[in-house]
Amino acid sequence: MVDAQKRYLLPSLLQMKCPNCRKGRVFTTKHILPLNTCLQMHERCTECHVKFIKEQNPGYGINYVLTVMMLFLNLVWYYPIFGIRYDDNSLYYFLTVSVIITLLLQPWFMRLSRILFLYFTIYYHSYRK
Repeated sequence: MVDAQKRYLLPSLLQMKCPNCRKGRVFTTKHILPLNTCLQMHERCTECHVKFIKEQNPGYGINYVLTVMMLFLNLVWYYPIFGIRYDDNSLYYFLTVSVIITLLLQPWFMRLSRILFLYFTIYYHSYRK
């Protein structure tokens, strides 16, 4: 039987909650719009008051991995539907569609990479009240 206080990792990660208590919000805004405030973080968790690490690496490497993964995932759905051949311009169409989709998802990837980095550095219930 699962403890009622235990928060699951994946839902709290996707909802971008605090890695320590998995209840408080990390970012000041819930959504990625407006883009100029999408990466602003609270200084401390709104629930457990753990200080979020002002890291030297804000997750750029993880963002790169997510971007490359998105380019390969575009190939998975694009190839069976439209096909890619070398003797016509379908390769250029694929690259154009992939770049557009990746650019549209980039703000969400940036937030997700920062959250993943925090989840790697701050453990669940590592700081108690």
